[in-house]
Amino acid sequence: MLDSLRNAASTWIAKLLLGLLVVSFAVWGISGQLLNDPSRNVLTVGDASVSMLDFRLAYDRQINALSQRLGTRVTREQAVAFGLDEQVLQQLAAGVLLDEEARRLGLGVSSDKLAQLTAEDPAFRGADGRFDRQQFDFVLRQIGMRPADYLKNREQVAVRQQIVEAATDGIAVPDEMLKNIALYRGEDRTVEYVLVPRSVVEPIEAPQDAVLQAWFDERKADYAAPEYRKFSYVKLEPSDIADREAVSDEQVRKAYQASINQYTTPERRTIEQIVFANRQAAEGALKDLLDGKAFADVATAAGKTSQDTALGTLAKADIPDNAVAEAAFALEEGQFSEVIDGMFGPVIVHVSAIEPEDVRPLGEVESDIRNDLALEEAARVLLDVHDSYEDARAGGATMAEAAERLKLTVRTIDAVDRNAKRPDGSTVGDLPQSSDLLREVFETDKGVENAPLPMGGNGFVFYEVEEVTPERERTLDEVRETVAADWIKAEGAQRLATRAGALAKELKEGKTLDAIAEELDQKKQIKRGLKRTANDADLGQSGVATVFSVPRDGTGVFANPTGDGQYLFKVTEVFEPASVGPESLPENERTTLRTALSDDLLDQMVARLQGKYPVTVNRAAMQEALSF
Repeated sequence: MLDSLRNAASTWIAKLLLGLLVVSFAVWGISGQLLNDPSRNVLTVGDASVSMLDFRLAYDRQINALSQRLGTRVTREQAVAFGLDEQVLQQLAAGVLLDEEARRLGLGVSSDKLAQLTAEDPAFRGADGRFDRQQFDFVLRQIGMRPADYLKNREQVAVRQQIVEAATDGIAVPDEMLKNIALYRGEDRTVEYVLVPRSVVEPIEAPQDAVLQAWFDERKADYAAPEYRKFSYVKLEPSDIADREAVSDEQVRKAYQASINQYTTPERRTIEQIVFANRQAAEGALKDLLDGKAFADVATAAGKTSQDTALGTLAKADIPDNAVAEAAFALEEGQFSEVIDGMFGPVIVHVSAIEPEDVRPLGEVESDIRNDLALEEAARVLLDVHDSYEDARAGGATMAEAAERLKLTVRTIDAVDRNAKRPDGSTVGDLPQSSDLLREVFETDKGVENAPLPMGGNGFVFYEVEEVTPERERTLDEVRETVAADWIKAEGAQRLATRAGALAKELKEGKTLDAIAEELDQKKQIKRGLKRTANDADLGQSGVATVFSVPRDGTGVFANPTGDGQYLFKVTEVFEPASVGPESLPENERTTLRTALSDDLLDQMVARLQGKYPVTVNRAAMQEALSF
C-alpha cells in the first residue's frame, strides 16, 4: 500500500489531474470563509497562490482516488503518515509555477473560449446531453462555489494547458531509441543449467549450545512473544436467540400451505413434436398415425430426425409454446394430438412418458419450516434484545449476568495475539468478524465496556478485554526447537550458496557443465528461446533476470523457484531479432514511451521554473487546512 501511495502521483498525468484544476465536486461541507483567507495561502509563487481551500480539496480528491485504486478507504491519518500531504503540495506547487509563468508571458483565454469550455463540462449537462444553466447553478450551489470562482478556475486550467501543450505537442520518440528497445526486448537466449541440490550439504548437524545462543542473541526480536489478550464476547444474531419451541404446530402448518409451491415438483412430461411446412402435410401425417403407424416412422417420413422431434421432459410452465403445452398436458401417456397451430406452423405432439406431480409431505419439511419461522421472529426482535442487553449493562450487570438474563452465550478466548494466534501457534478460527473484532480488542483497554461491533447489519458482537499480557522477549529455552530449526535452515542455505559459488568459479575457469552435472549426479538441462520478459516456470522470474544479466558464455547462480536448491547456469547462445524497426514495438508501448518523454520534459520545465520563481510554503496554513 505504501508503494502505491508513493507512486500514485509520480507522473505528469497525475500531477495535471491534481494541479490543473482545483475545483472538486466530491468534497462538501468545507467552509470557504475559513479556508479561503487570501492572507493565509498554503503556497505562493509571485502573484500566484494556492489557498487553504484549494489545498484541502486537492488533498481530499487524492485520498478518494487512492481509496478507489486500493479498494479500501485511506484515512487522513494514514495519508499523512505516508507523506500524501507532501505529494499534493509538490503537485500544486507545479501548478502555481505554471500560473506565474503564464502571467509573465501574458497568456489568457477569451470570454468565448471560456464559455465553450464551461459548456463542454459534463458536470453541467442536462437530460438532453447539452449544457443546462439550472444544472450549472445546482452543482455549484451544492459545493458552495460561486459561478465567478468556477470560471476563474476553468480559465486557470485553460491557461496552464497552453503552456503544457506548447512544451509537449508533437514530441516523438526517436526511431533509434525504439529500435534499441525492440532489440533489447526481442533478444532470446539458450541457457544450460544444472541443479545444485540441498542434499549436497545435508545433513546439517545440530548446532552447539554456544553457537545457537549467539545466533539467538542476534535475533531475539524475531522470537519475541507478542502481546496477548484474554477477552470475552457475546454474539447476538438471529440464530443465537431463535426459539424453535415457541413456534406452534399451527404456525408451521400455515407456513407450509402458504409456500406449498416451494415443496412441490410439478408434473413433467416427455414430449415429442413434428412441425410441418403446411397443414396439408400435417393432416396426411395425422391420418398415418390414426392408421397405426408409429410416431417415429411418421417423423422419419416427414424428414425429421429424433433430434428434430425431441422437445424434452418438461413441466407445463417450461414449454414456450402455449398451444403445444396445452395439447401435451391434455394427452395420456403414449397418445398423440390433433394437428395444432403452433408458433412455427402446424404441429403434432406426442407424449411418451409422464412423471406425476410430487409434493413433499409436511412431516418431511416441518423441521426446516420451524427453524425458518424461529429465525424470522428472532430477526424481528433482535434490536429489542440488543437494547435489553445494553440496559442490563447500564444497570450495573456484568457481561455474564446480562447474557444470562437474555439466554445468550458468553465465550472466552484465554490468549490471542493480533493475528488470531494462540501462544501454542494454533489459530483461533471461529471468531465472529474476526479481523474487525481483534482490531477493536487490541485498541481498547482492560475492563472497558465497549460499543458493540455490528455484524453485516444483522447482528452484533459485545466484547470486553479481561487481561493483557504485554509483549516480551523469550528465552532460548522457550523457543529452542524453533531456533534450532531456523539455524539449520539458514546454515544449510549458506553452505549451499558457498558450494554453488565454488562450482560457479570452476565453471568460469573452464570446467564443463556436463562434468559438474556428473559430479552432482544431476542431469544437465537446456532452455532454448528464453525471452527477457518471460516468467519461466522452471527458472522463475528472478532466474530469467539473472540469466539476462550476463553476456554470452557468462555464468552464474540463482535459487531455483521450488527452493530446494540452486541453479548453476551458462549462457551458450544469444540471438537478436532478425529484423527490427520503430514499428516492432506495439502501439500502446510506443504511446507509453511518448508519454514518459513528455513527463520528463515537463519535469525539467518545472525544475527550471522553480529556480526562476521562489516557492513560499506556509506550513501552519497547510496543517490548519488538514485539521478541518
